Amino acid sequence: MRKASKASELVKWLVLGLVLMTRPAAAQIEPTLLPLPTEARYGQGRLPLKTALKPLLPATVDAVVAGAVARTLGRLSPAKAVGTATLQIRYGRVGRAELLDEERYSLRVTPMGVSIDAPTSLGVLRALATLEQLPRTDKKGRYLPEVDIRDQPRFAWRGLLIDAARHFMPVAVIKRNLDGMAAVKLNVLHWHLTDDQGFRVESQVFPRLQTVGSTDGLFYTQAEVREVVAYAAARGIRVVPEFDMPSHTTSWIVAYPRLASADSVYAPYTRWRTTNVAIDPTRETTYTFLDSLLTEMTALFPDPYFHAGGDENDGRNWRRTPRIVAYMQAHGMVKADGKTVDKHQLQTYFNRRVMALLQQHGKTMIGWDEILGPDLPKAVVIQSWRGKKGLNEAARLGHPVLLSNGYYLDLNFSAASSYLTDPLPPDTPLTPTEQQLVLGGEAAMWAEFADSVVLDSRIWPRAAAVAERLWSPQAATRSVADMYRRLNVLSPQLETLGLRHRRVPELLLTQMAGTGSVAPLRTLTEVIEPVKEYKRHFQGYDYTTASVLNRLVDAAPAESEVARRFAGLVDSVVTFRPGAPGFLPPVPRQVAALRAQAIRWQANDVLLQPLLAANPSLTEYAPLSARLAAVAAVVLERLTQLQASQTPGPAWLAAARATLDAAQAPAGQAELAVVKAARKLAGL
Repeated sequence: MRKASKASELVKWLVLGLVLMTRPAAAQIEPTLLPLPTEARYGQGRLPLKTALKPLLPATVDAVVAGAVARTLGRLSPAKAVGTATLQIRYGRVGRAELLDEERYSLRVTPMGVSIDAPTSLGVLRALATLEQLPRTDKKGRYLPEVDIRDQPRFAWRGLLIDAARHFMPVAVIKRNLDGMAAVKLNVLHWHLTDDQGFRVESQVFPRLQTVGSTDGLFYTQAEVREVVAYAAARGIRVVPEFDMPSHTTSWIVAYPRLASADSVYAPYTRWRTTNVAIDPTRETTYTFLDSLLTEMTALFPDPYFHAGGDENDGRNWRRTPRIVAYMQAHGMVKADGKTVDKHQLQTYFNRRVMALLQQHGKTMIGWDEILGPDLPKAVVIQSWRGKKGLNEAARLGHPVLLSNGYYLDLNFSAASSYLTDPLPPDTPLTPTEQQLVLGGEAAMWAEFADSVVLDSRIWPRAAAVAERLWSPQAATRSVADMYRRLNVLSPQLETLGLRHRRVPELLLTQMAGTGSVAPLRTLTEVIEPVKEYKRHFQGYDYTTASVLNRLVDAAPAESEVARRFAGLVDSVVTFRPGAPGFLPPVPRQVAALRAQAIRWQANDVLLQPLLAANPSLTEYAPLSARLAAVAAVVLERLTQLQASQTPGPAWLAAARATLDAAQAPAGQAELAVVKAARKLAGL
C-alpha cells in the first residue's frame, strides 16, 4: 500500500508539472509564505475569496481540527459571500505533538476549492496556517492563488521561550503569542515560570511560593495554567514549563528559608542581576520539598518534557557555606588536586536527584548547557545558550540537544543574525548519528526589559525568522533579503491575530508626545534601537522590578526597518565606484531616496528639540536627535560628492569619521541604527 501511495503521489506531481508547463506563460508569482514550504508550485488560476469556503471534513473529525477549521474560515470568509467552493480535509489520525509526531501535509488550491491531506491532525493545523498566509489582493479583489504545496518541518522542536517570572505576563498575552506561534509553525511554548524575582504558578502544597516569593504577588492559578495548556494544544503547540533550580531560586528561599544554602535571611529580590543564591543540595529535606512540589507541578503540565534550568550557578553560595564544603569533601566532590571542592560535581549530584524525581512522573528532564558533564545521564536534554560548543559536546556525549544560542531575542540583534544561525550548518562537525540528536531550537525572550505591554514588539516579527530557520529546508532559505521581504508581508498579518507589536510602540509615542505632534518623535524613534546584548544593565539607569518600561527606548524597535532600508539603498549606491572596472554612476532614483531621507532627518532635529526639552522623560534623547542631524549632514555631503564623481579628501574623511564616531554613542540606553550604513557611504 505504501508503494502504491508513493507512486500515485508521483503521478499527481508529474501531471501537475506537465499542466503548468503547457499553460501560456504568466507573470511569476513571488512567494510570500513564511516559513517557506518544502515545495510549492504555482499555477495561473485563482480562487476568489468573495467565494465562501464550505468545509468537507471526515466523519471522525476531532475537536482540534474542527476548531482550527472554524478559526481559519472565520479569517478567510468574506462579509458577504458570492457562491461556494470546497475546503476538503483528509487526515489519518490524531497527532501527538508531545511525541514529536508527524506534521507533514499537502495543500492544493484550484479555482474549484482547497484540499488538504496529512497523515495526522497536526499536519492539518500546519496546512491551515499556510492557507491563512496565501491570500493576495489585486484590482480584482482578494483571492487565493492556484498552488500545490508539499511541506514538512526540518526540525521537530521549534520553540519560543517566554519569561513570565521577571515580568508577569497575563493569560491574554500568552494566548495571543500562542496564536502568533501557530501562524509561523512554532510548536513549543517554553514557559519560564520561576526565577529570583517571582514564582508564578499557584502551589496548593506550598502557597507561600506565589504569595511571598514574588515581588508583586502576581501568579497563574492552576485553572489558568490548564487554560493556557488547552489553548496551546488546540493549536498544535506543546507547553514545556521551566522551574529553574538550584540557582535562580531566591523567590523559593524567601518563601521557605529552609531551602537556603546559607543561614542568611532573604527579602523578595527586586533587581535583575543574578543573585548567585542557590538552594541547598546536601539536605534530604530539600529533596522531600522538591518531590512534593514536582508531584504537584508535573500534574499541571501533560507534556513529557520538564525543564529544570540549572544555569548560572557559580557555586559561591555553596563554597562559602562550611557545612556544604564539608559535605563535598566527605563525598569526594573535589578537583584533581584532591583538595579544592568542585561545585560542578555537586550540581551533577543534584541534577541526578531531580531527574529521578521527574522520571517518577514520566518526565524527561531538560537543562541549560551548564549542567553538561560526563556523569550526566544521557536521557537529559541539553539546551545550549552559551554557544555552539555546548550543543556539539552534548551531542557527542549522546544527549538530545536544542539550540538557543543565536536566537536570544532580548539581546536586540537583527532577524538576519538569527536567520543565519543554524543548529546544523553545512560545516557541522557532528556525525550523521550525532546530528539525529539535534531536536531543533528555541527563540528566547527574557523579560528584564519586556513587560506585558511591550513584550509583543520584542518578539515579533523577528521570531518568525527563527521559525523559518527551524521549519524550512536549508537550501531554500539562503537569501536574507528575501526573508525580510516576506517578513514585511507577515508582520501586519500577525497584528490581525491580536498581536500588538506595531500598535503598542505607536501608542507609547503618542503618550510621550502629549499635546504635541508625534511625527518628529516617530522620525527619531524609527532609526534608534535599544543597545545590544546586556548593555542596558550598565548605562546609568538603575532598573528594578518596579521600573515602568515607558521610555523612548521601550518604544524603539528592536530592529529598525527604516535603518535596514537605508542600508540597502547605501549598498546599491556604493556598489559602483569611480575607477573600478565597469564603473557606473549611482542610480539617480536611489540617490534621490537617500537625499530625501537625509533631508528629513536633518530638518527633524529643529522640530523635535522643543518637545525633548519640555518633557523630562524625553530630555535624555536630545543628543540622539542632534547626532541624527549630524549624520544626515555627512550623508548629504557624500551624496553630492558621488554625483560629481569626487573623491573625498583627507580633511573631509577625518571630519566625517569624528562626526560618525560621536553619533555612535548611546543615550537613554538607545543608539542610532543608521551610523554603520553612513560610514559605508562615506567610505570609512
